[in-house]
Amino acid sequence: MQEELAELLVPSADGTAEPSLFYAAGAHRPLLVGLHTWSYDRFNQVDNLLPLAKKNGWNLLLPEFRGPNLPENPRCREACGSRLARQDVLDAVSYVTSHFDIDERNILLFGASGGGHMALLLAAAEPTLWRAVAAVVPIADLSAWRTESPAYAAAVEACCGGDEAEYRDRSPITYIDELAKANVKIFSGKWDTVVPFAEGLTLYEKLVAAHPEAHAYFEVFDGRHEMRVADAERFFKDEMTAAADLVSVTG
Repeated sequence: MQEELAELLVPSADGTAEPSLFYAAGAHRPLLVGLHTWSYDRFNQVDNLLPLAKKNGWNLLLPEFRGPNLPENPRCREACGSRLARQDVLDAVSYVTSHFDIDERNILLFGASGGGHMALLLAAAEPTLWRAVAAVVPIADLSAWRTESPAYAAAVEACCGGDEAEYRDRSPITYIDELAKANVKIFSGKWDTVVPFAEGLTLYEKLVAAHPEAHAYFEVFDGRHEMRVADAERFFKDEMTAAADLVSVTG
């Protein structure tokens, strides 16, 4: 399937050219932005998201955003939700919307696990850019998660340099007020031992406590650390048709 994807090199904030993969669905179609998981790169979601994009007639953008959140990545300090990585994704979206005929009212964002972490950071960074954001089994608080999942502690510390200020800056839970302006749904697995469902639940509870008016949703599913692409697809379709289908109930 990779032959159906074009490789784009997008100028970044630090002067480098950052790679993304792009599938063009046709004129004025929605754009699905898919984020790779914690330990992988832009190719990680091709098999999951390209069939989804083709089925629905959506454009697909798979950005790199500095690669895996692992010590072996020579740019790991620039990965893991850094401000530079966040800007890479926003720059890639800007590039495709300026070079292709995209329905900019319907830009969808999907990420799972480390990609879910990044999806929440991007929802906070540009809350009105996204028609809907699906964050599946996301990490919400890096400082808490590195103690909850010690297998990932060394990677978190390598990416953030062991700096508490960096943990906070790269944690979605820091951005409650900004997230409240986005349309976000969090999906967490009841039996997830990699990212405990309390990560997503705690973020959601804090968000709606501070902003009960927010378009924020939480679903705990009967499963473990899973991709849940079909659940995200249903959410996206519901949100894209919500305005047209909205009917008030009276009586």
